[in-house]
Amino acid sequence: MTGTDSLVLRVAGRPVGRYVTRPALPARLSPRPYLHPVTTLAGTTVTELAPADHLHHLGVGVAVPDVEGHNFWGGRTFVRDRGPTELDNHGAQRHTAFQLRDPDGFVEELRWVAAGRELLHERRTVAATALTDTAWALDFTFSLTNTTSGTLTIGSPATNGRPGAAYGGFFWRARKEQTPPQAFTARAHGESEVHGRSADWLALTGEDWSLVFAGATERTRRDPWFVRTTEYPGVGSSLAHGERLAIAPGDTAVRRIVTVVADGRLDRDGASTLVRKAVSP
Repeated sequence: MTGTDSLVLRVAGRPVGRYVTRPALPARLSPRPYLHPVTTLAGTTVTELAPADHLHHLGVGVAVPDVEGHNFWGGRTFVRDRGPTELDNHGAQRHTAFQLRDPDGFVEELRWVAAGRELLHERRTVAATALTDTAWALDFTFSLTNTTSGTLTIGSPATNGRPGAAYGGFFWRARKEQTPPQAFTARAHGESEVHGRSADWLALTGEDWSLVFAGATERTRRDPWFVRTTEYPGVGSSLAHGERLAIAPGDTAVRRIVTVVADGRLDRDGASTLVRKAVSP
């Protein structure tokens, strides 16, 4: 899956991620820009692109399964009283311009389009920053502005009747290994204990890599984490957990996630220390 335009993010001259703006994808996968591969400073890849278990999982990006009934996540749509259903309702995120494009980051404008019309305008700001000799941080902010004449609502399978499936928003499909990764926060450990709960940060650790996700604004920290380790490795920040998120005409919803990407397996103290360094006031 290649795109007609891409850029490489670098930290201290080292390539750590490729951002594809116009991927050649079928409509069923809800085409959208993504980061893949993303690597540690030692070169370990910590993302997956279109894995066999979920072809619509595209590295790192923003994906939402329900914007007024339009699917910007890809794959089947969860329909109340019917379950996952194949529908012709997929939208696309279309890159329109870079306002800034540097080796360590960019500011991008996008249009969220479905059924022949624009629903949302997004400004996406991404920056890569060195933390230590073995860790760097990906700072990812997205701002969604309702460009329609009526209120838009964002939902999830959870708000549509599937408990525990409040995915939608920032999402990172992580590296799949023979042994599932460990997930933990400052106070809890294990998928069942951290999934669906809010926490200042959440860590996912594999064989020789660690990812630590942190909400970098007060509003972002209120969103519960969506976590999978056993079925597949992935972490997201839920825009619509218990109820649909409403955006009035002209209003904007903003979220900012900072992810520490580290070599080795961090413990709680190591994760907390790097998060404090990455999310500075």
